Amino acid sequence: MSIGEQIALLKRGTAEIVPEEELVMKLERSQKEGKPLKVKLGLDPTAPDIHLGIAVVLRKLRQFQNLGHEVIVIIGDFTAMIGDPSGKSETRRQLSPEEVRENARTYEEQYCKVLDASRTRVVFNSAWLNALSFADVIRVTSRATVARVLERDDFANRLKDGRPIGMHETLYPICQAYDSVHLHADIEMGGSDQKFNILMGRDLQREFGQEPQIALLMPILPGLDGVQKMSKSLGNYIGVSESPKTIFGKVMSLGDEAMPQYFEMTTDIPMDEVRAILKGIEEGAVHPMDAKKLLAREIVGLYHGPEAAREAQEEFERVFSQKQIPDDIPTLEISSGELEDGRIKAVKLITLAGFAKSNSDARRLIQQRAMQLDGEAVENWDASLPVKDGAVLKVGKLRYARLKRG
Repeated sequence: MSIGEQIALLKRGTAEIVPEEELVMKLERSQKEGKPLKVKLGLDPTAPDIHLGIAVVLRKLRQFQNLGHEVIVIIGDFTAMIGDPSGKSETRRQLSPEEVRENARTYEEQYCKVLDASRTRVVFNSAWLNALSFADVIRVTSRATVARVLERDDFANRLKDGRPIGMHETLYPICQAYDSVHLHADIEMGGSDQKFNILMGRDLQREFGQEPQIALLMPILPGLDGVQKMSKSLGNYIGVSESPKTIFGKVMSLGDEAMPQYFEMTTDIPMDEVRAILKGIEEGAVHPMDAKKLLAREIVGLYHGPEAAREAQEEFERVFSQKQIPDDIPTLEISSGELEDGRIKAVKLITLAGFAKSNSDARRLIQQRAMQLDGEAVENWDASLPVKDGAVLKVGKLRYARLKRG
């Protein structure tokens, strides 16, 4: 590919490249010298599942791999014990070494769904950060200023509101920046919320006499609610390791307004085709439901293959278009201790099934007419319901459970 074609490919779906002209220069030099660029991504294993929001960045890394560059995935086992303060209004809980190791293990199993494992270099930043003496830490931190660290919006807001900032939190961006120094990174990938941390890497590389890295920032993918960023903790995520049927169903639950971002950021459909689809929706020539099925099929196909995508679509249409019950719904066994005269409160049933995080969440679902038992809507959150073997609980469009008395 020409440099212009490479830039066009790499710019697809990106939020910002800082600075773009230096990326062009690095790509030209790499092509001329036959030396691949070092493209870095840090993953703090603070949660065990990789979702589509993280996969957006991984897919861009895969493009660099396909262009012949070296991809380095840093598992931030050291920095995860600090916790990235980006976007946080309070100090994060520090993870134990055991939690970090377990989350890192599951991360490694999942990122290979996107990246070419044979061309991915995986490193743990504890390998060099643990080796720093206290004197080394002082020397590294002397290259940064307090004023620069406090430029972060999250720190500035917390200071203004009188909320505490831990000293260890101020070290996080410096640790991440030192990763770039240690690896001599040419490019660092990340979400747009990582801009401060990645630019800190540019600053520290200059201080150490290195050519500064490029910051290639991806937009934050909205979650299923269409508002907040996709996050496992918010429950609005699509995990790349979830079943094809689950992924398909979750994509179909997206609001129509989210489709442009999802088509551009989570699929490989050429952008001229994407624009034609979106124009067709706007003009009434393409039904939004058909476009969303294509989107869901493309996403499932990326992580589970085209045959699984076809089967997931067939199951979705069978269940939701024909109002049938899925074949493989889980069984919810209810012990006698949970029952009173063979009945159970509606709120308690939803929470036992794991379909609500709290009683108030369960009440909200019932008030929204999201609950059915054997096809009958449950509208009273205080209702006491009979528990019969084989009865089917349905909450929302996607969640089913078959009841069994224990």
